[in-house]
Amino acid sequence: MTNITFMLPDGSKLACNASEGLSLMEVALQNSVTGIIAECNGAAACGTCHVIVDEHLWSELDPVGEHENDMLDFTASAREPGSRLSCQIKVDARLNGALVRIPTEL
Repeated sequence: MTNITFMLPDGSKLACNASEGLSLMEVALQNSVTGIIAECNGAAACGTCHVIVDEHLWSELDPVGEHENDMLDFTASAREPGSRLSCQIKVDARLNGALVRIPTEL
């Protein structure tokens, strides 16, 4: 199991155990993480699973693809360095102990 902590929009934290192979979005939905809506069910078509990953993970994760980048530009009004669509991040050992922030606005 991989342990991931979500920082919710109100500043509180929710620690979750995640099975490898799931998307970060699926983990958030399984744990009712506030702020992850996932309207497109992981198709990278809506931006409602926007998260911000810690800087130390940027180089560890697979790079942002062109489609994900375009979707973040189009949908994420609170885009910042580290912004990702959680549906595009697969859980593996690189995420163990990660802190993932949910933006206060989509």
